[in-house]
Amino acid sequence: MLERTEQYFRESVDRELELQFSCVEIHPVHRVPTYRFRMIHAETGEELGGINLRRGSTPHIERYAGHVGFSVHPSHRGHRYAARALQLLLPIATQLEFEGIWITCDPENAASKRSLGLAGARFVEVVDVPEDCIIYQAGHPRKCRYWMGLGRAEAEVPA
Repeated sequence: MLERTEQYFRESVDRELELQFSCVEIHPVHRVPTYRFRMIHAETGEELGGINLRRGSTPHIERYAGHVGFSVHPSHRGHRYAARALQLLLPIATQLEFEGIWITCDPENAASKRSLGLAGARFVEVVDVPEDCIIYQAGHPRKCRYWMGLGRAEAEVPA
């Protein structure tokens, strides 16, 4: 599956953004297989940021960490690269048999919330993170939860 994943993403390019497969590894905090990609400017080859897809649907992932994490380098923000990268990531999630993906962000992170809205993620709720969770201990006591359904689950938000 990994070889097909890497090949598939070589073809995942919009007019200027490409996702370049980096590696798959067990996430050191969330302990699930994580596919890592670099966001690359398709014409210049410059790295713009990164995005990853966590393959695992534990309660911790679905509620607090999310299946996706992304970051755009400060000098490249404001070009909708995060939203576009998320759209380019959806086919691989489908290929990996996700029915949908949960994405979280801090309530005060306006840029991430805007990116998720532009990408088509549906806001579901804000949740309190338990005090014994590593995310809370890292200074993130609340999380906004967003859902992006894939295939048959596109219109449905799981309970």
